[in-house]
Amino acid sequence: MVLTEQMIQLQAPNSSAVENGRKLSKKGSFSAHCRTEDGSLYWAQCAGSGKTPYRVSIDWTAPDAPVCRCSCPSRQFPCKHALGLMFEQLSGKVFETADIPPDLAEKRARQAARSVKKEAASGELPKPKKVHAAAQKKKLSRQLEGLDMAEKMVNDLVSAGVGTLAGSSAQVYDKLARDLGSCYLTGLQTAFTRIALTVRAVQKSPDQAERVYAEALRILVSLRSTIKKSRVFLENKLEAGSFSPEDSVLFEALGGVWKLEDLQAIGSYQENARLVQLSFDVRFDEAKKEYIERGWWLELNSGTIFQTRNLRPLKALKYIKGDDSRFGLLEVPVLYIYPGEGDRRVRWENAVSRPLGPEEQARLSSLAQPDLAAAVKRTKGVIKNTLAPKFLAALLPVGRLGRIDGTFVLEDPAGSRIVLRDRPGEGNAPTARLAMLPGELPPGSALFGLLFYAEEDRSLCLHPYSVVTRSEIIRLQY
Repeated sequence: MVLTEQMIQLQAPNSSAVENGRKLSKKGSFSAHCRTEDGSLYWAQCAGSGKTPYRVSIDWTAPDAPVCRCSCPSRQFPCKHALGLMFEQLSGKVFETADIPPDLAEKRARQAARSVKKEAASGELPKPKKVHAAAQKKKLSRQLEGLDMAEKMVNDLVSAGVGTLAGSSAQVYDKLARDLGSCYLTGLQTAFTRIALTVRAVQKSPDQAERVYAEALRILVSLRSTIKKSRVFLENKLEAGSFSPEDSVLFEALGGVWKLEDLQAIGSYQENARLVQLSFDVRFDEAKKEYIERGWWLELNSGTIFQTRNLRPLKALKYIKGDDSRFGLLEVPVLYIYPGEGDRRVRWENAVSRPLGPEEQARLSSLAQPDLAAAVKRTKGVIKNTLAPKFLAALLPVGRLGRIDGTFVLEDPAGSRIVLRDRPGEGNAPTARLAMLPGELPPGSALFGLLFYAEEDRSLCLHPYSVVTRSEIIRLQY
């Protein structure tokens, strides 16, 4: 195992913890550095605010999933002391070879026992838990009541016109959002929270009314479709007495949370996946009050593009480990895939990372769409669904890439063209960075980005994220 700063950052819950750990190492807070003869376990003492130093250890038995332990009261994991100990290793501090302390040996033995038990069951995927029928029936009935409330509000808004939002009270929609939350409709709850935000936006900036009203109208159209489809979905489940999660986007749109065992139960998984991250971004969702760390991945076996989303609510920010850019190849034994269309979300329990080989790197751009026309057709088919996002990730073959009258344009090898433009809300203006590319791209290159519908001129555009050549991935964002 070769320890790197990137590896330390990937283990940390957030960037502040990384910097605090680095500071502890730099100011000499650690003492009594020890390690096992095989280098799989490191431990030391770290000075804290009290008289007694903290006892910190890192077990590297599984290099991709180190076990960090510390006697400090921090609720972050790993804590800054454990990260600091990693920096001690990285900086080349001398660790004396020693016998494992009895308390660490006992903890390590328990950890090994758990690993053996897990390996014994590794051939079995997680089993779904039993569904409590009576409780689920009560929940579905409550959700139907919530749909009635939401439908009445939507109909009233549509009848009155979105222009009346300027004279509305945002608190009305805030209250409805809270009521929908108590009806187990967190998806609809978020939609009405967004409407409350549009009310505040138009009242604060009347000159932005046209843009805000257009956004409100999109939310209402999606709401009407969601309510209509959800009613049929819930009534059918009640009638059939079926209370288990189903392979439907409505489950999540209504606020359902997928568990890995549920995805396994509906057969929504892939074994032995090989993933390469093409891009990574972070944005803040004002309605949900959470940061969304999103990764875009290309699966080498199938050429499918997936996305990961690490959700970090403000209230729990310091307790949820942050995600970050990944480089190289990730080998995933079982890849769990969320229901939906387009760029489906994925998760996994464990994975092994390794450098990307030259042949694997060269293969990436060959997995691009056959041409621009095929990608546009697929995008139109996905975004016409009112429940789907209004964009689709795509890896497109590059014939030429340049400017026409000051506007960046991608031309595929067949001669079809598409305008490159930053999608509102994506941030960081990556399109302008295309000008920094050194000359023409080599043959066989591809451009990864989001195909989206631009309201201003009613056209399909591409928001570029990264350039993929046969020898490298050039990220335009992050």
